[in-house]
Amino acid sequence: MSARNEAQARIGDGYVARVLEPSPPADESEPWFADDPVARGDAGDGIPVVSPVGTGDLRWDDLVAGDPDLAPWCADRWLGAFRRLGLAPARLGETRRSLHRVAECVVAPARTHANSKIGLRYTRGGFGTPFFSVEKQVRVEGADIVVASGGQERRAPVSTIGAAARLLGPDLLPVDAACWSDELPLVVDPAAAAFLGDWFGFSFSVLEELRAGAAPGLEPGRVQLWPEHFDPALELGAEAGGVRAAYGCSPGDDVHPEPYLYVAPWTARPKGDLWNATAFAGAELPFSALPAAGDQRAAALAFFSQRCAALTAG
Repeated sequence: MSARNEAQARIGDGYVARVLEPSPPADESEPWFADDPVARGDAGDGIPVVSPVGTGDLRWDDLVAGDPDLAPWCADRWLGAFRRLGLAPARLGETRRSLHRVAECVVAPARTHANSKIGLRYTRGGFGTPFFSVEKQVRVEGADIVVASGGQERRAPVSTIGAAARLLGPDLLPVDAACWSDELPLVVDPAAAAFLGDWFGFSFSVLEELRAGAAPGLEPGRVQLWPEHFDPALELGAEAGGVRAAYGCSPGDDVHPEPYLYVAPWTARPKGDLWNATAFAGAELPFSALPAAGDQRAAALAFFSQRCAALTAG
């Protein structure tokens, strides 16, 4: 699956498409070993770049204004015409824990086995690796685990770590990995899995927007979904100035039963009303503040931007 080629076909040759999802070909260049899907790049011939964030000449929402039929297609991919996040499903916690194990025990190790990297990304309906080796990708889409290789896909419902490992096979996972014998049943509720897919799409759209607007002096990193914490995050701020921090969107953890946004400074220990986290030194915005927000993405960006400005202002 090439998300970028699919988007390009949808809008035609009059534009150059940029998306949130990883797309082939595999990028084997250091240090990221991954494509940057929202980078403007070399469009060539003065063709306008369409982006989900502020890196292009226009946004997908600009095209939606002239083509209403494009709206549901964009919304499904978190490119524009953004959907609102609804209330968290009742079985989110157990589904999150199960898919967290899949991310940490199967999906990320497939990438690590190929190029030593662990960072994952948003993919439609869930999360997965960037493309690696010869156009290979492992991802979770809803309640299914999917293996793409050479333009072909195979998939199966998430059931156990061992079953997922066998779907990937010894070509993608080390033969001595502990995952092969893990048959503990995993619980994946379809509604909760769909919510998590939307949470990751929302998170990447917000964090990529934050990155796109960051001044070079903030030394923005890449947005990645870290398998050990199972949350998308971006690093911003000059490390030399002591103001670098992680800006992230957690789907929940042992301390937080529901999702939340956070800013976690590396070294600074700021004080004041903006810094309200109790489980770590930093700031958090609970998910309960988002469903009622008029513009949920704007509310999330404001939360991040205010804390970034406070940190960098000293």
